[in-house]
Amino acid sequence: MIDLDQLYEEKEVFGFFTDQFCYPEEKPITLADLDELVATTHPGYAYIKEYVKATEHKTLYEMQTTYTEVFDFQKDATLFMTYVKFEDSKGRGQMLARLKVMYEMFGLNMPKGELADLLPLMCEFIYAAEWKGDPRAQESLALLLAVLEDGSFHLMHALEKYESAYAHLVRGMRETFKSCITQEGVHAND
Repeated sequence: MIDLDQLYEEKEVFGFFTDQFCYPEEKPITLADLDELVATTHPGYAYIKEYVKATEHKTLYEMQTTYTEVFDFQKDATLFMTYVKFEDSKGRGQMLARLKVMYEMFGLNMPKGELADLLPLMCEFIYAAEWKGDPRAQESLALLLAVLEDGSFHLMHALEKYESAYAHLVRGMRETFKSCITQEGVHAND
């Protein structure tokens, strides 16, 4: 079960993940910036900090090159969260359709040409959609987090294999959404 109140508290952090998983358009954030974005007590802070330490001194060009080398040229390091499990099967098409309907149900229209399982888009949904108090939120966000959990698990291991700083960012994101999952009223991390 999803602790929707806790997930709502994490909206800003998911906005940060959205920015970081998109193609870099500006210089990386610094450790000084990090403390304004994420509290040191945050469940993903240590991993996010490692990502920032590994990237803060890189130029925009270096970040863009790294991003392209990893996410565009490594099939197993895909930002499409259902690809590893389904590849291009009918099951993936059905999951993409379910995600798209969910986004639209909460008032978000997908950008033309984007697939619904793109990691930055999924983070953007958590960040931007107004789902708090909606009776459909529990089931919808449970689906979204299940897809994120499965896809990011494979992505994290691929990024570790390539020794990419993005592996730390994925771990930080995973710790963030895991802290929002409860089981029979107990947090999953307990």
